Amino acid sequence: MATFDIIMPKMGESVIEATIIRWLKAPGDMIAEDDALAEIATDKVDSEIPSPVEGKLIKILFNEGDVVPVGVPIAVISMDGEDAVVEVAEASAPSKPAETVSVAETKTSDPVTEAQHTSDKFYSPLVKSIAREENISLKELDSISGSGKDGRVTKDDVLKYLKNRTQPETKTESAAAPAAPKPQPKAEAPKVFAENGDQIIEMDRMRRLIADHMVMSKQVSPHVTSFIDVDVTNIVNWRNKVKDSFQKREGEKITYTPIFFEATAKALKEFPQVNASVEGYNIILRRNVNIGMATALPSGNLIVPVLKNVDEKSLLGITKNVNDLAARARANKLQPDEIQGGTFTITNFGSFDSLTGTPIINQPQVAILAVGAIRKQPAVIETEFGDVIAIRHIMILALAYDHRIVDGALGGMFLKKMKELLEGFNPDREI
Repeated sequence: MATFDIIMPKMGESVIEATIIRWLKAPGDMIAEDDALAEIATDKVDSEIPSPVEGKLIKILFNEGDVVPVGVPIAVISMDGEDAVVEVAEASAPSKPAETVSVAETKTSDPVTEAQHTSDKFYSPLVKSIAREENISLKELDSISGSGKDGRVTKDDVLKYLKNRTQPETKTESAAAPAAPKPQPKAEAPKVFAENGDQIIEMDRMRRLIADHMVMSKQVSPHVTSFIDVDVTNIVNWRNKVKDSFQKREGEKITYTPIFFEATAKALKEFPQVNASVEGYNIILRRNVNIGMATALPSGNLIVPVLKNVDEKSLLGITKNVNDLAARARANKLQPDEIQGGTFTITNFGSFDSLTGTPIINQPQVAILAVGAIRKQPAVIETEFGDVIAIRHIMILALAYDHRIVDGALGGMFLKKMKELLEGFNPDREI
């Protein structure tokens, strides 16, 4: 019988495993080429696994909710069509076969393999494989603090543990390099009880990730927020002048967002310490200017697609990039690599008519810019004939930054540069 293994696909450079959310096909179903077999999720994005062949689905190797390493078979399709025999045992109660990763995992004497029987923690096949190769006992594995969902130990956790485990402790090294700051104990939330008539709604997977990420960011970075008002009358007038012709020519809209991205990229090049990350007592100045765009989804959740190398793009290129990512984000069509690698983030409070706000930094970045609503306001204008009061389009920019490496002076200079760039926008510019 000719069969074809469906494997867990690679969903991005840094993605090593994914969770099977839902099977869309059952054993015995006929499968056409490109039919979606299952919905999967990483810590970055949800996606579907299409079948590269046609035939009959005869075996499912993992259950819904299982975490599967990249490259591991998850299902088997027979290319013999209707004549294929379905393996009923697998179809009725699919299990997670360790032998798909390593034959050695079937040895009952292996302490790591026995983790499912002697520990209340779950370890993915990839983690168990690394533990076996490095001779990490079950007791030792249980002691590793997990950074994954629900405290699950990931590959990065094990590798970080091994690095510290194998490094010899010497007085010279201790004196030469300051120790990284110790993590503070996690605060416990107060116990909350539902009362009669209250409605309890369980968070979905994405909202849980957002919640955990926001709490972590506030615990890691001492947040400070600075504000500045900006006269964007030139920008408003320019957009009103070009928006109809641009949509007719390009078949898409032009918003204020691309202009904010262009100005931000220029400001980040001038102040590289805002385009940075912190690792212990080291400051990493990012070479690339990759700006995340916080996007609200129809579900009420939030996702941040990333525009890569914004400083190298024209305004037209940025506009098309913004429109494409925003549309595919709302349609859940983003690829994992498109929401990774951000060095700075912009969030638009003005979309909901908010004047301003204090956003939370998107770790491991050190700053985030909030763009407020644009409103007509009376403003004092200096002219050669003296000061006059005129109606202008004013908006507020809010910069939240990590006070470990960005001080008030630097945050203020960055915002002042943003003000200069936006207020100096050429109203006769062509696109």
